[in-house]
Amino acid sequence: MLELSHIYYKIKDKDTEKTILEDISCVFDSDCVTAITGHNGSGKSTLTKIIMGILKPTSGKIYFNGRDITDMSIDERARLGLTYAFQLPITFRGITIKELIDIASNENNSIPKACEYLSKVGICAKDYIYREYDKTLSGGEQKRIELALAIAKKGDCVIFDEPEAGIDLWSFERLNNLFEKGKCYIVVSHQSRLLERADKILLLTNGRVADYGDSSKVMRNMTNMTCARVKED
Repeated sequence: MLELSHIYYKIKDKDTEKTILEDISCVFDSDCVTAITGHNGSGKSTLTKIIMGILKPTSGKIYFNGRDITDMSIDERARLGLTYAFQLPITFRGITIKELIDIASNENNSIPKACEYLSKVGICAKDYIYREYDKTLSGGEQKRIELALAIAKKGDCVIFDEPEAGIDLWSFERLNNLFEKGKCYIVVSHQSRLLERADKILLLTNGRVADYGDSSKVMRNMTNMTCARVKED
């Protein structure tokens, strides 16, 4: 279980202080897929980077399985079981996809096992297993391999930042393969198809929690909020 308690994140903007996240408190349960959504600039990616330790909150606390991890480094959080799949994958020269899977899983995988990770994200493994993970891959290919690496890390809490980005429809329908029982999943997304598959939704607006709870309830409220804005115009 992951808990955020009164998280604030502020940055200096010229001579003034700008609040990016304001008083974010919520619990991400185990065996649960929670989607974080909201308009561009609402603080979604900033929040997940704070959870992973890429950014440090201005104030507030982060607890993972009852342990205060607020001041822990990315590596320390990773060792505890937090995993992050970036929105824009990082490419590597001179290293094969099989080698990256071995590094991610911290073991020397058999070819069938390594291929299993790739198959889960809709990749024909035999065409990629010995290929270098570099810029010759398309954006969609890089994204799917990044997702496969996140699965291979076997974390207890896995964060996917817009996993659908660059993914074709056929592969998108296979994204459910990413979610295993007993783990905590946090998914940043705008896609209604992914939001509908989530157990819970955290809706951010201007860096604040606008709604949080059962996905069907939050989606109904989101629809009503949109309709209200249209009527006001």
